[in-house]
Parts: sequence; structure tokens; C-alpha cells
Amino acid sequence: MIISTNMIRPPSLEPGNKVGIAAPARKVSREEMAPAMKMLNSWGYDVIEGRHLYNEENQYSGSDEQRTADFQYMLDDPDIKAIFCARGGYGSVRIIDKLDFSSFTEHPKWIVGYSDITVFHSHINRHTGVQTLHAGMPINFPPGGKMNSSLESMKTILQGENPEYQISGHPFNRPGTARGILTGGNLSVLYSMSGTPSDIETGGKILFLEDLDEYLYHIDRMMMNLKRSGKLEGLAGLVVGGMNDMNDNEIPYGQSAYEIIADAVSDYSYPVLFGFPAGHAGENLGLIMRGRYELDVDSNCSLKLKL
Repeated sequence: MIISTNMIRPPSLEPGNKVGIAAPARKVSREEMAPAMKMLNSWGYDVIEGRHLYNEENQYSGSDEQRTADFQYMLDDPDIKAIFCARGGYGSVRIIDKLDFSSFTEHPKWIVGYSDITVFHSHINRHTGVQTLHAGMPINFPPGGKMNSSLESMKTILQGENPEYQISGHPFNRPGTARGILTGGNLSVLYSMSGTPSDIETGGKILFLEDLDEYLYHIDRMMMNLKRSGKLEGLAGLVVGGMNDMNDNEIPYGQSAYEIIADAVSDYSYPVLFGFPAGHAGENLGLIMRGRYELDVDSNCSLKLKL
């Protein structure tokens, strides 16, 4: 297995660039994509839709072969400078091993998305060294066409700038500073990739986690998997985003998702930042996966991209 040690940032987007929208997972409609099409056009980009973008096969946006074909075309076309994943859901893992990233490695471009798109972040970062963008997707663009903090951070990164984030403190935070490459994403997806060629490597890195609509006992199960597999022990730091809409059993688990995570890392001494506004909450600030960040957890918590 080849594991890349490079850190390759895709070229910044410029007005007139072509960008693609592909749906590697759940199906979408033209109506759902319309706000993103309009806004990306207003940013000066020529938006290319995947040939099978609006296909349907059960919950998927077309068959595995169709979704693979759309994504492969956009990976291979050097004129397409970014690929926006239409939405998450489930399905990316079914096509990741069918894709050839050779042309993408020669001509890097931004892959944008979160949630199920964690499959792409993890696989691409590990095998190619190309940085990817954990950020909102076309399904999340507001119907009214108004900019918000999530879109501003996405646009800023795509245009080559480096946003610095400061957030409010959290009672579960563990103070300290750390520098390291950012990895991670959706906890459930990371758990599902354990032991596969798309599995993350965490040694000396800053790990980011977020999740949605999980049972609390399963959050504990997944954190225990990370702990027992050694993925928590050697971290430089931990950033915890949204843990939204959690479920509980008839007999309560007894801890919140944040409490479960805090307990799982209580044996270690690295800094931990809770409540970072990224994930399935209303605010989803852009994070460059495989970017080198500086984490400072104190009274004015900050996360800065370091070149």
C-alpha cells in the first residue's frame, strides 16, 4: 500500500474557471441544485453538471457505474478546477475503489464536501497527498441566494486565502497548543473505513470529528474503536465539531456525545477543542483536510492554517 507524505494544495480558483457538480452518493433534484448553480455562476465560475447528476437508482444518484463515470470524468478533465459533491447521505464508499486518481494527482483540483464525502477526504489525502476541502455542498446552498459564514469560508479558501477561526470556549475543552496536519471528518464514516485502504492515519496529526443522528451508545462504540486501534493515543490535538440530533435508548445512556468523547481521550494530554462550528449544524466552516494547522485552546480558542 502506498501512503503519500506530500501536502499538495490545489490551485486557487479564478473567474472563468470550470467547476463540476457530481453526486457520488444520494440522489438530488434540479430544484435542489439550482441555488448552488446560481451562486457559483455569480462567483464567476462555469458550472458543469455531471451527465448522470439527476439519475435515480433507489436512494442513489444513479447506479454505481453511472456515479463512477461522472466523478471519473471530472477527475480526468484538467479544465475542471474543482468538484463539488452534490450531497452526502450514503454511497461514496461503493465507488471509491473504482476510481483512478492518476490524472487527478497530475492535475490536482479541489474536492469539496463533508459527511459521506469523508470517504474521499480520507482516501485522497492518504494516497495522493492532495488537500481537500471539508465544507458545505450544493444541497446546503440557501434558496434565497444570501451569503453566510459557511459559504464565505468556502469561497475564501477556494480563492487561495487562509481563514483563521476563533470560537467561544467550552467547558470540556482541554487547554494547550498543537501543530499538525488535519485529518478526520464524519465519525461514522471513519469508523466504517477502519482497516480498509481508505483508513486514516492519525499519528502526530490534529483529528477533526463530527456526526449526526447517531445513538449515543454507538458514539461510544466508535470512540472505543479509535482508542483501541491506537488512533487517539498519538494525536497532536483533537477538534470536535457538531454532534447533532443524537438519539438515546429507552434506558438512557447517561452521557452526551461530548461527554463520551471527552471520556475517551481522558487518558491523553493533548489539547482538545469542543464546539467547532463544522459539520451538520447550521454553520459549517471550511477546513482544509491535510492542511497544516495550529490549534490553540485557551480563553480565545483558535484554529489557524499554517503554510
